[in-house]
Amino acid sequence: MASITKLVNTAVAGLNPRQKEVIYARFGIDNVSGKGGQTLAAIGEKLHVTRERVRQIENGAIVVIKRNIGRSPELEAALSKIAKFIAGKGGVAKKSEVVRYAATIATGAKENHIDFLADASGVFHLYREDDAFHPFYYVTEKDLKNVRTFVEGWVAFLKNRRDKVFAESYEVQLAGFMKTKAIEGEIAENYLSVSKHIHKNPYGDTGLREWPEISPSTVRDKIYLVLKKNGEPLHFEDIARHINLAKFDTEKALAPTVHNELIKDNRFVLVGRGLYGLKEHGYEPGTAREVIAKILKGKGAMNTAEVMDAVNKQRFFKPNTILINLQNRNFFERMPDGKYRVRES
Repeated sequence: MASITKLVNTAVAGLNPRQKEVIYARFGIDNVSGKGGQTLAAIGEKLHVTRERVRQIENGAIVVIKRNIGRSPELEAALSKIAKFIAGKGGVAKKSEVVRYAATIATGAKENHIDFLADASGVFHLYREDDAFHPFYYVTEKDLKNVRTFVEGWVAFLKNRRDKVFAESYEVQLAGFMKTKAIEGEIAENYLSVSKHIHKNPYGDTGLREWPEISPSTVRDKIYLVLKKNGEPLHFEDIARHINLAKFDTEKALAPTVHNELIKDNRFVLVGRGLYGLKEHGYEPGTAREVIAKILKGKGAMNTAEVMDAVNKQRFFKPNTILINLQNRNFFERMPDGKYRVRES
């Protein structure tokens, strides 16, 4: 197995000192982290030349490097293997996967080396990170078009199907979409792995990054997701703890802040002392009298045990609180059979 140092040395053979300095700085070849190439402006400032002059030096060096690659069977073979690996994934592969594979055919290979060989050879290409995609490598312009078209189509498809994604699962929706595009599942997953639009939350749900259930950005969104996933009311201090354990981001949730947000948002219902549940889970706001009245109006007359059971499904009141309210003759009437109903005004 060749070393990456030997391959790079073969590629840069014959460069003059200035060309070599520019190439090494531009791609961060000597950077032990494997990352961190410098900008044209930064290199120009160091060399006391203009940005455009650095570009000219780089372009001249690339001409020599391309020639060296074409004359080296060892380099061509290594690049061909990498390109074949990418092609096997549908023509597109995440940067980390390609670098990991490259290290199996050239010891010591890191992403700065692969970036350099990709740009210099043109055998495969680097797509640099932007707002829509993580960095990845692709083989041909057709491959690049394919991944863009598929991801853009899937994102557009998802935008109006948020409820279905959470009701039926992301995987079910994706399977249906793939059938319409006649694409293999492994390739589709590979395309989507380089997209920044698709994200997975700490609970394992996958969907669009813009959805608050997937990437909650506000404290209120984080509270909602925690309560939705928990399925039961939680004390506001426990909600803050759950938010911090989930690690949605680096911002720490403070219990007083969580409490303030719970009070402000009508999605959240105070169901007990410091305990909050989701309104969509059936918990109702209001005083004990208001909750009892709404239940009796909706379900008809009930005995004491039935009232307590129904109320406790919506709010956590003490039994005595429910009994005292039921005995308020201004609002509730006890019938001969022992059941209660709302007193007619």
